[in-house]
Amino acid sequence: MNTLSYKGYTARVAFDDRDGLFVGRILGIGPIISFDGETVAALRASMAAAVDDYLQDCQAQGIAPEKAASGKLMLRVPSEVHGKALLAAQAAGKSLNQWATEVLQRAVSA
Repeated sequence: MNTLSYKGYTARVAFDDRDGLFVGRILGIGPIISFDGETVAALRASMAAAVDDYLQDCQAQGIAPEKAASGKLMLRVPSEVHGKALLAAQAAGKSLNQWATEVLQRAVSA
């Protein structure tokens, strides 16, 4: 997946061959924020303008802008998976939170 980042927001980007444009959409938040550009430089500028507009709109409305992740991850997993994960964490001498963070980090870095 091709991505761009700006002010803590990440967007998925692709090339639309039919229109001859790079297109992007901010990931991980409720509002749909999309942008486009004919060149990579134009795409970057368009993303910055879209994010800045979103932040200004939030400020004008007196609401907090959404962020892609709060740092809290709540999961429901089968009890067998939970138990095995807990054992793996304890065997590694870590809390389940530390162990899961490392496992997730490896998964997204691969």
